[in-house]
Amino acid sequence: MELRQLEAFAAVMSVGSVTGAARLLSRSQPAITRLVQELEAEIGYALFTRNGPRVTPTEQGFLLYEEAERVLAGLRRIHERAVEIARGEAQPLLLATTSALAVGLLPQALKRVEAQTGATPVQLRTASPEQVVHAVLTGAVQLGASSLPLEHRGLQVHWIAQLACVAVLPQHDPLAAFEKVPLAALAQRRLITMSNPFRLRHRLDAVLAGAGRAPGQHGALIETNSSINAQALVRAGLGVAVLEPLTAHGAPLAGVVVRPIDTDIPFFFGVITPQSRPLTAPVRALADALLEAAAALPGFVQHDVADHATLLQSAHADDATTSPGAMPRKRP
Repeated sequence: MELRQLEAFAAVMSVGSVTGAARLLSRSQPAITRLVQELEAEIGYALFTRNGPRVTPTEQGFLLYEEAERVLAGLRRIHERAVEIARGEAQPLLLATTSALAVGLLPQALKRVEAQTGATPVQLRTASPEQVVHAVLTGAVQLGASSLPLEHRGLQVHWIAQLACVAVLPQHDPLAAFEKVPLAALAQRRLITMSNPFRLRHRLDAVLAGAGRAPGQHGALIETNSSINAQALVRAGLGVAVLEPLTAHGAPLAGVVVRPIDTDIPFFFGVITPQSRPLTAPVRALADALLEAAAALPGFVQHDVADHATLLQSAHADDATTSPGAMPRKRP
């Protein structure tokens, strides 16, 4: 398997045609076709079904593309870093965060760091919590920020924080008149909610069931993997949402209002780095700045990283009326 074959394959996947891939790579169409066919012959299965000049990826093609794109991105990064070293340039900060933390905390944190040290090159990828953890464990990034759980072996957890979830409502919704929205009222409405059942969604389902919501009640749920998507759906009048507060703080959306809820639904999150990699001064400064940005938000509580398991046990409790103990730490 040669890199030229992977490059040709990835280009065809991205553009959707051999002709377009040839233009993208400044090669002839027969050369691209040959490279893809050689790759297919080597791996033993078809990557595309062909219909004239157009091609359609097979299921195996989609699966292989995920790995090929990751390898090619790594090679591009090696090339860029080699050029930076030749020029004597500093290494960029390589970061991976969930979208909520990227919009809710990272801009303020980077601003704090750059006010102290000057402009720093940054490469940021937003991803699911599982992908953030994977990027940190593999060393693809120097720092990750994500929701709990973060107990994977090989991770260094620097801090854990807690904020209360909020209700996101259409601007003229009757519930917007409440200073704190009753959870029981939210339980009677069509909900726009997160699709991942192993994180915040688990706790949300438990507290809503405790507030009297039956499975399948009031029409089908709208599930999404993005809080920003949820806010847009709320604005369109398709339902109400219970979300972590970071997205609403960092990316407020016209046409919706954000209100506290009369029941505490905790959202836990933290910052992680690879245990196997020495912590550089810029990475440490950013981890501290992210904590400072989180601490400026209403209702912030910091937990000791040793309490990780206890926090998860409390968050996943079936008792919808019980919220986990605060256990705040005094910050120096």
